[in-house]
Amino acid sequence: QLQLLESGGGSVQAGGPLGLSCPASGYTYSSNCMGWFRPTPRRARAGVATLRSDGTTSYANSAKGRVTLSKDNAKNTLYLQMDSLKPEDTAMYTCAADPDGWARCTVTTGTWLSYNYWGQGTQVTVSS
Repeated sequence: QLQLLESGGGSVQAGGPLGLSCPASGYTYSSNCMGWFRPTPRRARAGVATLRSDGTTSYANSAKGRVTLSKDNAKNTLYLQMDSLKPEDTAMYTCAADPDGWARCTVTTGTWLSYNYWGQGTQVTVSS
């Protein structure tokens, strides 16, 4: 029912900005919990940032101050603006949605397991 298609990834020099977009189709964006994730060495998913339909956001400690999560309900699109990028930010960033999420709509470890829909990911490569 829900389809996510991320875009905006690419190569950027350290310190530069990069914006990612995640347009969604097949659901009412305002009623969803959505977020951006990146893989972990154990094949799990680590939350970078999440956004609840009421506007509540949650950011990973490594991302705080450098990323901003926002949404455009008219365009049914989730955005992740990244600034001051570092080589360690290099990863495949994937957009995900948890239609039933609320209290669990955070970057807390393990919450990725509750997300029902995932995009294919967009690669971000930061060079030094």
